[in-house]
Amino acid sequence: MHGPVLPGWLLVALCAATGSYCLLRMRSGSPPARRAAGSEAVMGFGMAAMAVPAAFLSPPPWMLAGYAVIFGGAALRALWPARGGAHHVHHAVGSLAMVYMALAMTPGAGGGAHAGHEGHAAGGVPLLTGALLLYFAGHVLSTGVRLLPAAGGGGPVAAVSWSARPEPALACRLSMGIAMLAMLVTV
Repeated sequence: MHGPVLPGWLLVALCAATGSYCLLRMRSGSPPARRAAGSEAVMGFGMAAMAVPAAFLSPPPWMLAGYAVIFGGAALRALWPARGGAHHVHHAVGSLAMVYMALAMTPGAGGGAHAGHEGHAAGGVPLLTGALLLYFAGHVLSTGVRLLPAAGGGGPVAAVSWSARPEPALACRLSMGIAMLAMLVTV
């Protein structure tokens, strides 16, 4: 990832922690919930790998092509179940955004040189980057609103297993959406 080193490492830690939590969520729940958690784990760990600061490790072009292939496959996998729900469409958009960022990070992809990438030219299409930024900003805001407590709902909360509660999964999605925004800003 292009940009300052400390925020890059913080992004790596956030995405790796999110991916780890998603792996834990795969242990319980219905089969569709486990598949969704698995997709989110792949996204979290993939984002962590792509967020490693370029000043520390400048990925070779074959690695960036590998990211593009992995996330392209994840996007294709998300498209079939997308007929059944918007959440699968979001997985496809997120995976395609990762493909876009991997291609934009490839040396000679166009745009100007970014600091910390040893002078390789990289960059994305400003209009596409802007559209993805708007999409993920909307996703972050809508997910954040769903985490707010309901007005007047101050009743007792039933004892439910931590993995069965919806709030941690929403917080996981919120953190990945914020991380995606941070990564898109550096494209």
